[in-house]
Amino acid sequence: MIREDNDEREEQEERPKRPPRNRKSRRKRFKRRRRRRNPQFLPVLIAVALIVLIGGILVGKILYDKYSPSKELADTTEYFQLTDDQEIAILYNNALLEDKGRLIDNRVYLDVETVYQYVNPRFYWDATENLYLYALPTELVSVGVGSNEYTVSKAKQSEDYIILRADGEHAFVALDFVNKYTNFTYEYWEDPNHVHIVSEFGNKDVVTAQKKTQVRYQAGIKSPILTTADKGTTMYVLEESEDIGEWTKVLTKDGYIGYVRNKQISSVTQETVTEPEFSEPVYSNISKDYTINLSWHQVTNQDANENIYRVLADTKGLTTISPTWFFLSDNDGGIESLASQEYVNHCHQNGVEVWGLVEDIRHKDTIKDLEIFSRTSSRQKLVSNLIAQAIQYDLDGINLDMEFINEESARAYIEFVRELSIMCRLNGIVLSIDNYVPAAHNLFYNRKEQGIVADYVIIMGYDETPANSDVAGSVASLGFVEKGIQDTLTEVPKEKVINAMPFYTRFWKTNGDGEVSQETLGMNSADAKAVNNEVEPVWDETTQQYYLELEYEGSIYQMWMEEERSIEEKLKLIKQYELAGVASWKLGLERAGIWDIILKYVN
Repeated sequence: MIREDNDEREEQEERPKRPPRNRKSRRKRFKRRRRRRNPQFLPVLIAVALIVLIGGILVGKILYDKYSPSKELADTTEYFQLTDDQEIAILYNNALLEDKGRLIDNRVYLDVETVYQYVNPRFYWDATENLYLYALPTELVSVGVGSNEYTVSKAKQSEDYIILRADGEHAFVALDFVNKYTNFTYEYWEDPNHVHIVSEFGNKDVVTAQKKTQVRYQAGIKSPILTTADKGTTMYVLEESEDIGEWTKVLTKDGYIGYVRNKQISSVTQETVTEPEFSEPVYSNISKDYTINLSWHQVTNQDANENIYRVLADTKGLTTISPTWFFLSDNDGGIESLASQEYVNHCHQNGVEVWGLVEDIRHKDTIKDLEIFSRTSSRQKLVSNLIAQAIQYDLDGINLDMEFINEESARAYIEFVRELSIMCRLNGIVLSIDNYVPAAHNLFYNRKEQGIVADYVIIMGYDETPANSDVAGSVASLGFVEKGIQDTLTEVPKEKVINAMPFYTRFWKTNGDGEVSQETLGMNSADAKAVNNEVEPVWDETTQQYYLELEYEGSIYQMWMEEERSIEEKLKLIKQYELAGVASWKLGLERAGIWDIILKYVN
């Protein structure tokens, strides 16, 4: 062991010795190497730093652009869709209309159609005779084109501005004139031109700007700014919903509809919109202090008037009779008359009122309702003719039965109703109007307006299945009648509604080829059909009528009968809905026992 150690030591001693390291020299060499590398590495560092800096700036800009509110101002002329300096945008209550007004002589004018659709439908524009009309309860206001004068029941009045202007196919009326007869306020602003018309008053939901707040075109911070609401400014709330998230849709006091951020406004409070001093016209009406029991008497010639003695003797408890006396005879307001003084006198002696009926049926192939009613001259001639007949024959009322009115003539027809109501009101004459059961295809009869200006609105609660139907069916099922009453009562006060029942039924025939024909029968004739064919009618719970059906020589015969039981079910509705009365078409088709049934419900 000792030997081996010595040998190792000797070997170590024989190895060449390294010179001692100079630490100072080593540091110098390292520094020289580092200095040699630095000139190449520095630009890289700078470039990296610049990239990071620029990237940070770009990211910051992107984030700023994405999350910071836009300062872009909306083009308000484009927002209001104005095409020239004379156009005026119209806000009506809480909506911006597509219609435009006109600025003429620094005064706001509206198209007469805009007035009709939104502001006051009682104004009527006669484009044929260039007259603008407004029917008050006892007076007719009339304005001509290009004048500052107007007439009220032939008395001239004037304003310090042109009331009505015509521009090609359009007529424009001064908003100030409309305001004389309509309950609203308005405010107008320039640059851009817009007007806000307010006809809804009372408490409104509002929010208040907590600081200076931008009102934007849409719900988003990038949407253009419509206007700015100063701190403390209130705005009407139009919509709060999850769909617009942190935004609320508002109407500003300077006439803009837009959106504000919820964090910039107060919670919803209420503000009262004060109603201006305005006296609504009062359309007084005649209202009988008894339940009306009316029946129509079909009179087709003078000789038929002599039947009144027998016809009236066959009734019981009748309060009112309506003879079919007057027919529209031409397109200028002319009428044919079958009125009889002896007839009226006999009815009055028996305590029965006479409401003369006027209709557009007899001469339907030659007369045009639109032409008659759309021209002021022909309407007023017709009014004068009817009132003259009523006064001459001491009629208690006039009954309108215009069954060929269509959507085109409806507006003019209602104006006729208004104008006729004025003269009836002045002369103490009852005005009643016959109407189909309400349906989508006849809503233009405007029962709501009828219910204001007329004394009574009569539902013709029959012809559920008309004579020209290609399928057989009931004339007046109970469900049909009740729905007609319900729908009418949504527009007309119950104390003005009279429901009319049929004294007739239809005997239907459907042949083997599916062709349908019918025969209209009175009550006794319908009974005879059942007896002669040895068929026992069965009570139908669905229609609340007796139903008859038989087959003969390959054809099917059907009948839904009107008689005492079915009539009583309809009379129950008169009581249930507290209507003004009952009517019936027509005298001579009933069975004697019907009157006792009616008397149970009208007295």
